[in-house]
Amino acid sequence: MRRIARTAVPVTVLTITLGLFAPPALAATWSSTDQWGTWTNGGYTLYNNIWGGGAGPQTIWANSYGNWGVWANHPNTGGVKAYPNATRYVGRRISALGSVTSQFNVTVPGAGSYATAYDIWDTGHAYEIMLWMNKQGAVGPLGSRQTGASVGGHNWDVYRGSNGSNQVFSFVRTGNTSSGSVDIKAVLNWLRTNGWMGDVTLGDVQFGYEITSSSGGMDFRTNSFSVSSS
Repeated sequence: MRRIARTAVPVTVLTITLGLFAPPALAATWSSTDQWGTWTNGGYTLYNNIWGGGAGPQTIWANSYGNWGVWANHPNTGGVKAYPNATRYVGRRISALGSVTSQFNVTVPGAGSYATAYDIWDTGHAYEIMLWMNKQGAVGPLGSRQTGASVGGHNWDVYRGSNGSNQVFSFVRTGNTSSGSVDIKAVLNWLRTNGWMGDVTLGDVQFGYEITSSSGGMDFRTNSFSVSSS
């Protein structure tokens, strides 16, 4: 680090500079600026996952699988830039699962364009189920609205579409929330009952931030998160 003379930088300027570089990462157990940076902890894997075109810098940091966040500075352009997330693999057929639940608590910015969302996959990657818990700015789900549903402990607008590789079912909460619990098994049963998918094997349950823009640098913080299955 380059040394700066004590009289050369006013305290106010120093404070602003630190804010641009995500202070939580400085004291975290793990952090990464790598595009595909990963860290395994407690049976979960955290991914920086900067996958979209035209992305800016992003730093992921974590103290544990349930306490982590990102600082992201993605330009104000269209298209998803990244989906930093924590992932728990389940690996059991829906019919063999007694329950699958998750809880979360986040602190997210009031600007930019993003969604705080679960991204749930079967092991064959034929079906992608997204649960949008909150959203901000110019973002929207893939496909078209099919119906409304009250399932899994929340009220949703339900969308159905395809990205060319797999079916995508998006449950967009009718009102934003920054904390709560979700009965994921109930959502999976709803999809089966409505004939949208069969008795597939549940693979990854991911939770994170699908970021389209966060110009100037914004903090996304997961205060707590977990997935339980039986």
